[in-house]
Parts: sequence; C-alpha cells; structure tokens
Amino acid sequence: MSVTYLITGIVKPEQRERFLVMLDELLDTMRHEENFVNATLHSDPEDPCRFLLHETWVDHQDVLDVQLNRPYRQAWHEALPELLAQPREVSIWQPLRVDRKD
Repeated sequence: MSVTYLITGIVKPEQRERFLVMLDELLDTMRHEENFVNATLHSDPEDPCRFLLHETWVDHQDVLDVQLNRPYRQAWHEALPELLAQPREVSIWQPLRVDRKD
C-alpha cells in the first residue's frame, strides 16, 4: 500500500529562494524514481516562508532503505540546517481514497 508524507517547515526568510531552487531540483529528480507517485508543494498564504510538501510513494520501506539514501539527496539534507528556521515536522499517512476530477 502506498504511503504519504506531510512535511512542514519554516524557511529562514533570507534562504527562501535557495530553498525553492534546491527543492525544485530535488523534486525534478525524484519524480523519475520508480516508486514515486506524486508530490505537491504548498505555501502558506499568510507566511511565504512556511511550506507543506505532500509526497506519496509506493512503499514506505523503499523510502527508508533506498530513497532517503540516494546521492542526489545528500546536498539537500546537508543544507536543511542552514535553510530552516526550525526542524521540519514529518507525519506519515496511508491513503484510503483518492478523488480526481476527470
């Protein structure tokens, strides 16, 4: 069964552009992974430095064992302490239903 991660974080204002560039590169690469389903990046309309990433993958264990250890993620993980005002919050969810407009 697929797994969805909700990842929220607050970016330091002076790091916002760098954060977005690095995240765009990460998302552009990871969307080609076999077990990737989708990702949606949201920004808080009241705080341009607060973000929510909604990410769905086929298999949680693959994310833990393989995806998080991909070489293209290294620079991202190393930069997070410089980019974020506080540690990210990550919650894990299992989809029960998906609706899309045809």
